[in-house]
Amino acid sequence: MGSGSTGLQDKPRGAVRRQVEQLLREIAKFGAVGGAGLLVNLLVFNLVRNVTGLQVVRASVIATIVAIVFNYIGFRYFTYRDRDKSGRTREMMLFLLFSAAGLVIENGVLYVATYGFGWDSPLQSNIFKFLGIGLGTLFRFWSYRTWVFRAMPAGEAVAGAESILEQAERRRRQGQRVDR
Repeated sequence: MGSGSTGLQDKPRGAVRRQVEQLLREIAKFGAVGGAGLLVNLLVFNLVRNVTGLQVVRASVIATIVAIVFNYIGFRYFTYRDRDKSGRTREMMLFLLFSAAGLVIENGVLYVATYGFGWDSPLQSNIFKFLGIGLGTLFRFWSYRTWVFRAMPAGEAVAGAESILEQAERRRRQGQRVDR
């Protein structure tokens, strides 16, 4: 067997490369929305904690809920805007379910640091809030892309594209008949 390439090995490598590039773009978009959500979360957390005098974890839960709403809008209309939109009620319910699990992870870290170890200075609270957000974010990324904002099945995407092309072709033909 010669050392020349038949092209068979190039195709799978190209497909893998496209998948990796697509995943990296998705991670970048998720990170952009998540980064903005992180700022919203920390800003609201510190604002609520300092203005209202609420306990640390309660202020954190409020901030997390505000960030969840912010993030849903960013994920639906920016990060995952190309994903299946047919089941919005299902999508919203799953988003809320997984967001609630992320909320428990995020605020569980803060709770253990604050009430388990007594680390409750403003700096310590922000550090553990940030660590909790990080752990919650890993869970959310996996769950959102796997269950909430699922990719449209390939057959469905092809059928949708074919339908659009057929409609365009019909319009073009009708336009030609009218012009004659």
